[in-house]
Amino acid sequence: MSTSTSASRSTVTTPLAPAAIGPYSQGVLVDDRLYVSGQIAIDPDTDSMIDGSIEAETERVLDNVGAILKAASMSFENVVRCEVFMSDMNDYAQINEVYARYFNEKPPARQAVEVAELPRNARVEISCIAIR
Repeated sequence: MSTSTSASRSTVTTPLAPAAIGPYSQGVLVDDRLYVSGQIAIDPDTDSMIDGSIEAETERVLDNVGAILKAASMSFENVVRCEVFMSDMNDYAQINEVYARYFNEKPPARQAVEVAELPRNARVEISCIAIR
């Protein structure tokens, strides 16, 4: 006996977050679950990396994530899991300080890892999964 279910799958895009810089979607919505691709500190108005502190970079990253969440009629409250990639673990405390402003009440599950390099020499990249 086998059962088959058909999930509803669509892509989520918004001009309020940077366009994908590779063969991927800003977000993919499967039924009530949104998978947000890793975001770096690209300003969607200029398509350029912002220049500033790790705090400013983290804010831009999370604003980009928030724009994709909003395009799917969700918010940071819907996020159940985040992945944080940073190029220098010494930035961990500053990233956490900004991150806590976006996820304050009931923060999602999370992993945070140091990596050798990120696209466009970004110092932080964040992706997430959200559920309605």
